[in-house]
Amino acid sequence: MSTKVVPSSHHVSSAFAVRVPGILKFAYGAGAAAETIIGVAFNAFNFFFYTNIMGVPGTLAGLAITIALFFDAVTDPLVGAISDRWRSKFGRRHPFMFAAPIPVMACLFLIYSPPESFDSFGLFLWLTVLTVIMRSSMTLFHVPHLALGAELSADFTERTRVMSMNTLLGAVGGFGFAYFAYSFFFAATPEFANGMLNRSAYADLAITAALLGGVIMLLSSLFTMGVIPRLPGVPEGLPRFTLKEFFLDCKSALTNRNYLVLLIGYLLLSATLGTRDTIGLHMNTYFWELLPSEIRYFVLFGLLASIIGFLVTARLHDKFEKKPVIIASLIGLLVAATTPVILRMTGFFPSNDSDLLIPWLIVFYVFTASFGIMLLISAMSALADIADEQELMTGRRQEGIFYAARSFFAKASSGLGHLLAGIAIDVIAFPVGAKPGTVDPDMIFQLGLIDGPIAIIPGIIAIVFYLRYNLSRERHAEIQAALQERHALTEVTAPKT
Repeated sequence: MSTKVVPSSHHVSSAFAVRVPGILKFAYGAGAAAETIIGVAFNAFNFFFYTNIMGVPGTLAGLAITIALFFDAVTDPLVGAISDRWRSKFGRRHPFMFAAPIPVMACLFLIYSPPESFDSFGLFLWLTVLTVIMRSSMTLFHVPHLALGAELSADFTERTRVMSMNTLLGAVGGFGFAYFAYSFFFAATPEFANGMLNRSAYADLAITAALLGGVIMLLSSLFTMGVIPRLPGVPEGLPRFTLKEFFLDCKSALTNRNYLVLLIGYLLLSATLGTRDTIGLHMNTYFWELLPSEIRYFVLFGLLASIIGFLVTARLHDKFEKKPVIIASLIGLLVAATTPVILRMTGFFPSNDSDLLIPWLIVFYVFTASFGIMLLISAMSALADIADEQELMTGRRQEGIFYAARSFFAKASSGLGHLLAGIAIDVIAFPVGAKPGTVDPDMIFQLGLIDGPIAIIPGIIAIVFYLRYNLSRERHAEIQAALQERHALTEVTAPKT
């Protein structure tokens, strides 16, 4: 019989008991920058490209992404469950992270380079198949990467700092690439006064995003390998992966009340955010009549909002529980996002030719993005706490399964958003390739209804579910103490090898 000595900086269920080295946080967070570069290139532009440039009906363009969502519903938890049980000298997460970049890069390029001869249905099939392959490949990186973040620290607030860095660098990657895209790829040309209507720009966008995102994914995976020996491994005696064990893992996760309410709330919120993100280019181009050279400035202020969220969220978690921060952030996001549209529709917002239009839009955008960043950081930090609760309840850690939900609903926001926005665009019969300023005002009004009052309905319902979350700081401390006691008892009674 022997007692194992655990270094003071190590923790039985994480790499570090409290503080995670800054360089490791940065290397980990860089992976999020890669994801957002790919995400912006795909989510922000593909709906506009296929509907307004290629002429695919909105419902078909939305359906393509929604079909991929059904595959995501399987592949995301599947990768999570397999990585939770994966045994290798490269740990549980990294083998999957290294497998992702090449197929993701290839698919992103092909999505924006469809064959000239395809009709609308052929383009729909092209987009559907490539989206399924690309998002399934992205899952190989995204789910293990998020699970890795949850394993870095056991501390209630340090987890927020880890996820804050992850979110900040993700925002830098996403907003930075968006600014670059609007400034260069979609800059005005003699042929296209509005660069968003320039088809050839989209292929250049895809090539750049694929190379940049793919390289950063590989570098993040490479520079986080040093922490592998410190990470919790697969528990002894845990059965190898089978379909039966996979379904048992999913069932076990869904029996956790806090996980379930966070899950449902996130799904509803995804419908709101996805619809607004998908229709965003239509709103900027036709409702607000902005040029790409003007849209790019919003991206810079998005970076400011990300810094605000990064600096504020951990401090809020020091003073308050995560639940009220999540709810307050969600309410703030919904109010700030819809106020400009509602004010315009009621005649109380600057006109499109006013010098005050862009400054006021930027003010509301900064509030919207800041609340969104705070909400995202808080939700991801809460998931790490729920993983501890789950270990106490079931005896196993399931970060992979839990963060598969975060990955799935990030994609759900795109899938549901594309479908709802696509149907809405078809219902109001929005014209293809129209010049800004020439669209019927009644149709512009209906576009505003979709983006404003209609889109926020699922987000309002999400508040009801977030109110049911009940994992407090005090309860989390009790859980950590119980886990420490359990692991100490296991180590004392373990036979000497």
